[in-house]
Amino acid sequence: MRTATKMPKLTIAIDGPAGSGKSSLAKRVAQILGYLYLDSGAMYRALALKALREKIALDNFLTLDELARDTHIELKPPTPEQEAAGSKNCVFLDGKEVTQAIRTAEVAQAASRLATIAGVREILVAEQQRAGGGGGVVMEGRDIGTVVFPRAELKIFLEASPEVRAERRWKEHQEKGETMTLAQVLEEVRERDRRDRERKVSPLVRAADAVLVDNTAMDVEETARLVVMLAREREKELARTAGREA
Repeated sequence: MRTATKMPKLTIAIDGPAGSGKSSLAKRVAQILGYLYLDSGAMYRALALKALREKIALDNFLTLDELARDTHIELKPPTPEQEAAGSKNCVFLDGKEVTQAIRTAEVAQAASRLATIAGVREILVAEQQRAGGGGGVVMEGRDIGTVVFPRAELKIFLEASPEVRAERRWKEHQEKGETMTLAQVLEEVRERDRRDRERKVSPLVRAADAVLVDNTAMDVEETARLVVMLAREREKELARTAGREA
């Protein structure tokens, strides 16, 4: 009697520019598949928060490298209350929870600058690889499929028009009570795009084997269903390969 082939657990890498909906998508896909979701951006935001609190200049690369080495960042599943409020992970910085504190425009801008520093990226990439090395993981960011998990079984590059991405970000600011105009947020999104694509260390590029998904006219549920379908197909493909090799 043949033993049924066990479905493999994938590593799913989702990359894309600011406001493309990577976090919401990754969280939903992880929920549907029963995978662990890891918010890579939260790690950079947590370090950025610490740098801002300690008043370290964001162009002081040596000090920021040292800060990254001496910082402990841990991601845990959110509480039901945090999840209802939109948090994807419960974030701890040196043992203290900073889940909400890292979700400000100032921290986001500082995080995108930290992400251009080679030493900082090297340290945080190693942490991300350690956290997601066992499979059954969905991780999103800007270089997950190219640098963090170049051998991920499924890679998605999520895209949307700058105007739609800016509107999504603007609504987030409105919900937090932050007074920014849509024009300001659009300019911020375009600046983030330029910085992410032009940075010398791990620029935002689509991996050669990534599936391009444009969700300009799609909501989170529609996008998640598409990605889950791709994941199921990949699981079956790998299971067939493993069955032939057994």
